[in-house]
This record gives sequence, structure tokens and C-alpha cells, in this order.
Amino acid sequence: MAPERGAASNGGGRTDEATAKAPPSTVLRVRSLLPSLAPAEQRVAQRIIDDPERVAASSITQLARDCDTSEATVIRFCRTIDFTGYRELRLTLATEAGQARGAGISTREVAGDINPDDTLVTVVEKIAYTDARAVEDTASQLDVESLQTVIEALAAARRIDLYGVGASAFVAADFQQKLHRIGLTSFAWSDNHVMLTSAALLAEGDVAIAISHSGTTIDTINALAEAQRRGATTVAITNFPRSPIRRHTDHLLTTAARETTFRSGATASRLAQLTVIDCLFVGLAQLRYADSRTALETTYEAVRGLRVGETRRPGRSEGARGDGDG
Repeated sequence: MAPERGAASNGGGRTDEATAKAPPSTVLRVRSLLPSLAPAEQRVAQRIIDDPERVAASSITQLARDCDTSEATVIRFCRTIDFTGYRELRLTLATEAGQARGAGISTREVAGDINPDDTLVTVVEKIAYTDARAVEDTASQLDVESLQTVIEALAAARRIDLYGVGASAFVAADFQQKLHRIGLTSFAWSDNHVMLTSAALLAEGDVAIAISHSGTTIDTINALAEAQRRGATTVAITNFPRSPIRRHTDHLLTTAARETTFRSGATASRLAQLTVIDCLFVGLAQLRYADSRTALETTYEAVRGLRVGETRRPGRSEGARGDGDG
């Protein structure tokens, strides 16, 4: 990523670590708030997502007509997404479009929906585009200060609970395995009753992380609420910052996954969630560098050289290096 204009850099041309990250684009922000908007406001939001340059060039009357709504609704929408009015929204969209053109990036949404008559080549291209954008967009809008706070809480935690249902359960299990590899006591739960019973045993100094693309999964919300009630630090990883899970969250980390017909939120969210998980894990491993490196080497050594049907025995000579999953 190129340094921001006016950012301090060292002799090697690298941006100083203290430089503030550019805010997420308006389109990303609008997409993340889409489910929480009223139906008429959703039409305005969708128009911005589909073609922000056209909106930037439209009068409020034209936009209202295009969205089959009123000028009052457009103004209300602008205030809902924290703009003072339509003029500020247009100016911001125009500025972002100009910056994108300067960087050779299209501001229009590339059609990611899989159509019945798409060739397999087209399907591959659309999936690759959607997956790459999910990772890039998530990284661009991730709140680094919140990320750092969560990393520090995890490093100091007595115990870490991870909650997720459906596809999010696999992401929780992946994070649990990573945390376990560096010696941190962690548990990944996907069953409603087990999540609640585990959350009820948490206390101040513990951390509970709920993973939910929609932020509306009731099982995950209930577990996080119970953990918060017991005094644990609560974290939510979700695509929608104004979803119900926010009410029980001390720290919010957001993803920016896009949904398509054949790749619903449960599918499209996975890579975005794993991006956040990997950022947490690497930051945590850095913070606990000596302990993490020792733990990783120890666990790697435990599975090194294993073959199907073999058992490691004390004193066994080291053989060829294995293909462990660790």
C-alpha cells in the first residue's frame, strides 16, 4: 500500500508505523450498514454500492427518482451513515472515485453473481475476484487500534472462549488450534448449551470471542451476553457493525465480505473472518515472541517425521522431515 500523502517515512521509503490508516471507503461502510437500514434507505444504499460515480454526479432529485423514494429519505439516509447531508456524501464519493481512477481501480462493483449460463472459466474468475476483494476490503477497514487492544487482552487472558455456529464454527476451531499451538488455554464451542455453560464459568480476566457474519445468530449472541455478564472481556467478529451482537461487545472487529447467489454469507465470510483471525494470531505471537516460538517449535517437533502407522518413541533417531499439518 502506498504511503498516505504527507506521511512520514524513513530513508528506505517505508511509511512510519504510527501513520494513521486511511478510513474505509464510503462504499464499504454503506455495504456494512445495509441490513440495518429501512427498506427505502436500502435502495439508496444499493445504488451507491452498485455505481458510486453515478451517484456522485446525480442531484438529490435524480437519486430519489432512481431509487423510487423521496428527497427526505435520501437526506435521512445520509445522516444515518454519519454525513451531514447529501452534498457531503456526493463530495466524498466524487473524491474517492477520483482517487480510485488515479490508482487505476474501478469503483463499480464487478458482477460477482454466478449466472446459470456462465462458463466454468467465468465462474473461476468471479470467485477469485470475490475472494480477493473480501481479504483486501477486510484489511483496509480493520480497526488497528481495536485489533491491538484485543491482542493485549488475549495475551493476558487466563482462558479464551470462542463461539461460532455453522461456517463460523470452523473459523473458531481454526483459531483455537492456532492459540493452542502457542500454549494459550482456549476452547471453541458451537453447541448452544455447551457455549452457555462454558460462558457461565468465565470471569474477569477471561476473553470471549464470538464469530458471526450476520451478527444476528441467537446462539452466539446469547453465549457472548452470558460471558459479558460474568465479567469477561467480549469481542465480536462480524460483517455488520450495527447488528444485534454489538450490544454485548466490548471490542468489535469487522469483516467486509460480499455475498452472491451461490456464495451466501456463510461461504463468502470465511476468508474475511480468517483474515481477522490471522491478524490476531500473528500479533499475539509477536507480543509473546519468546514463549510463542518455543511452543511452536515444541509442537512441531512432536509431529515431525511421523508416518502413517508409526509411533514416536523416546530415543528414536530423527528421520526425514515429515509433512505435518502444523
